[in-house]
Amino acid sequence: MRTTTRAVSVALLAPLLLAACSDAGGGEEEAAAGGGAAESGACEPAGEPVTLTYTSWIPGIEDVVAIWNEANPDIQVEVQTGPNGNGGTYANFFNQLEAGNPPDLGQIEFDALPNFRVQDGLENLAVCEDVAAAGDQFIDWTWSQVGLGEEGAAYAIPQDTGPMAMFYRADLFEQAGIEIPTTWEEYAAAAEQVREAGGYITNFSTGDINQFAGFVWQADGSWFNNNGEAWEVSLTSDASMQVADYWQDLIDRDLVSSLPGWTTEWDNAYNTGQAWTWISAVWGANSIASGAPDTAGQWRVAPAPQWEGVDGGGNWGGSTTAVFKGTENLYEASQFALWLNTSEEALNALIEAANLYPATKEGIELPALSEGVEFYGGQEIYEVFREAGAKVSPDFVWGPTMTQVYNDVSDGFSAAVSGQGTLGEALEAGQESTIAALEAQSIPVAE
Repeated sequence: MRTTTRAVSVALLAPLLLAACSDAGGGEEEAAAGGGAAESGACEPAGEPVTLTYTSWIPGIEDVVAIWNEANPDIQVEVQTGPNGNGGTYANFFNQLEAGNPPDLGQIEFDALPNFRVQDGLENLAVCEDVAAAGDQFIDWTWSQVGLGEEGAAYAIPQDTGPMAMFYRADLFEQAGIEIPTTWEEYAAAAEQVREAGGYITNFSTGDINQFAGFVWQADGSWFNNNGEAWEVSLTSDASMQVADYWQDLIDRDLVSSLPGWTTEWDNAYNTGQAWTWISAVWGANSIASGAPDTAGQWRVAPAPQWEGVDGGGNWGGSTTAVFKGTENLYEASQFALWLNTSEEALNALIEAANLYPATKEGIELPALSEGVEFYGGQEIYEVFREAGAKVSPDFVWGPTMTQVYNDVSDGFSAAVSGQGTLGEALEAGQESTIAALEAQSIPVAE
């Protein structure tokens, strides 16, 4: 993700980015305090046919948008697809914003929203009455996060989420006589037994730092906070270091593998029984099914192990539909974004096209997500994810430089896995580099 030269000039926006845990469901008058399009009072129908541009990397999104276009001849949407956000689309968005020609709408993951807000790149959709009234439709933490802590604001419409649970090889656990772990202590004990049986309980990925963030989230920790005046960076919080020390112990004892994620080598580990579990998000169901086809019917899903005294849920991933600053058709863009992420018609199409897990309370109850899944032995796996999602805290906060955080911590994790340092030391280094990155952009940092 490229940082534009606008960073210093908009640094005063940083105090607006409070902890992403306040209720953003206020009315239109309340939303005006959030700035953005409210300053021009713009959320009125154009009164004439308009064409919107929308960039996304959702598989099959063109077919979903075609449903809207057929029913809305006066509000047509042109779709542009590209790589995922950190794969190039975010860099394109920032370049387009700097050049003054972004699309009307774009797909942005929850963890990237603060970066775009700091760059003053998003419209406050809550100035639109229909958006301001929509908050109750969404899972609580998702609506909190699109508000970015600003009362009465919504800088995007939540689209999907990634509640985490444990995928596991039921056949291998049964054959080895190993109980399915329900706590992290039990998980470590099971890791020893799995290793004795010739496998690894899981693969610790050094590249998926957002997975690690999900572990911290589940442990009731957070990496950032904002008191309205400055950012607090807490990569080395007690919860974060607890998680780091736990996985470091498994690494030191050779109880987990550390294969590069999303590679043929990684797929083979799951397809051949080398790796027995994967604690991942709901979308991981497709990753295992496609990467480990020879194991069909042998996997099941259970709740993620819990820490003693904490009954929490982690989240890994999830996206929103945002409207970029400067659109000439805020009303029409907001109407399309709401339809795409709240209508049963659109959500069913998204589930069918991309197995997307909706961010609305009604969406996760759709029949398509209530059926048994053949690859998982007919288990109704989405029930497990529904229960996990209900435990996700709304208090976890993303910072405005998450790409930098991911890159820096990933480098440290890779070193730790090779025996050069520890995961905890990687977090400490990431803490320092993150503070430096914020200060370099003149973004206030709490002492």
